[in-house]
Amino acid sequence: MIWKTSPTLEGLNNSSENTAVSHLGINFIEVGDDYMIAEMLVNEKTVQPMRMLHGGVSCVLIETLGSVAGMLCVPNPGKDYIVGTEINASHLRGVSEGGKVFGRITPVRIGRRVQVWAAEITNEEGKQVCVGRLTCQVISG
Repeated sequence: MIWKTSPTLEGLNNSSENTAVSHLGINFIEVGDDYMIAEMLVNEKTVQPMRMLHGGVSCVLIETLGSVAGMLCVPNPGKDYIVGTEINASHLRGVSEGGKVFGRITPVRIGRRVQVWAAEITNEEGKQVCVGRLTCQVISG
């Protein structure tokens, strides 16, 4: 297991109250030994004018998953924290309003000062919607 702090779904979802995460309806649904999954509805809060999932919202989902996972892996929990320094995303398939997407994050590298996370967003049929990567800096508090 990669987590230095043991996550619970209730704790992850409660920590997101009154944030962009809760506003967009991102909900953590699974935590494994080395991955985390969240779901998000494609609705009026997450679409662009063509009523398709907004690419920027896909990036918010990636950043949310990577940052939360990163915080659970910092060397000194309670003292260290994470800041995102680079994100990229390749949008592969559209998702119409009314659908749902699932984001999964896994580590590429968890270092003392730098973390890199790989993300995959899929639709309800398991087809890739977006793939991305988030680089985070570990800041000692």
